[in-house]
Amino acid sequence: MFEGFDLETVELSEASLRVRHGGSGPPVLLLHGHPRTHATWHRVAPLLARTHTVICPDLRGYGQSSKPLDTPDHSGMSKRALARDMAELMMHFGHARFAVVGHDRGSYVAFRLALDHPARVSHLAFLGQVPIGEALERANERFARLWWHWFFFAQPTKPERAILADPDAWYGNTPQKQAQMGEDAYADYRAAVHDAATVHAMLEDYRAGLGIDRQHDMTDRQAGHTVQCPTLVLWPTQDDPEPLYDDILAIWRPWAAVLRGQGIQSGHHMAEEVPDELAAIVLEFLDES
Repeated sequence: MFEGFDLETVELSEASLRVRHGGSGPPVLLLHGHPRTHATWHRVAPLLARTHTVICPDLRGYGQSSKPLDTPDHSGMSKRALARDMAELMMHFGHARFAVVGHDRGSYVAFRLALDHPARVSHLAFLGQVPIGEALERANERFARLWWHWFFFAQPTKPERAILADPDAWYGNTPQKQAQMGEDAYADYRAAVHDAATVHAMLEDYRAGLGIDRQHDMTDRQAGHTVQCPTLVLWPTQDDPEPLYDDILAIWRPWAAVLRGQGIQSGHHMAEEVPDELAAIVLEFLDES
């Protein structure tokens, strides 16, 4: 995986992050989702690294990065806290301004990064959904049926017990998934979902989502804060976004000053399923914006 990339642990003020980085040129930060690690990008990152400096961390709480202390409001796994990590990480590598591409839970970190640190983010690519606050406002029967896990994961204790009783069964780990992800990326991901501390931190991510993250989104909306950089929204047509939201870009328009978007013929994990197409679209966006 990641031929030509370096792997290191970076100590930040609030977290210790495992980070893979390589390439040269304008910087791009790639943020993974649940329950993956940075290894989910192993097919996309080398394509971007031909013309860009690419940085792929394990988010705080995920993979081999450090886990925050628990707090009643779950703020240690809030997207604001994770975004602070990313702003500090990129400055560690000497990048005052950079593009960010986020998938799944990582997309929420990317969104928060663009709102909280607007001078730092040159481009935002949001892969998968709509902002957390917007999603929760649309949490109707259809949402609850398809995305019931948001509400189960927010419960205390029981999700940990359910997942850790048999992580392979819970996450549907099969030879087919291993083939899709690639052997090394699959091994990295599987080690993460078998680690109790990582599973707990990933669930804290969802607990933060239903509380403090939603509050932050709604506060920004009330204040009229928007993403000022060019924004690309991509969604997999073989997954849930289109059934959940009739017009994904209409939900995004109040949030982004310069917006484009499209569906991609893929399941949920676009970086693993259609890496060439995804990389080509992202590169076009970065070059033209």
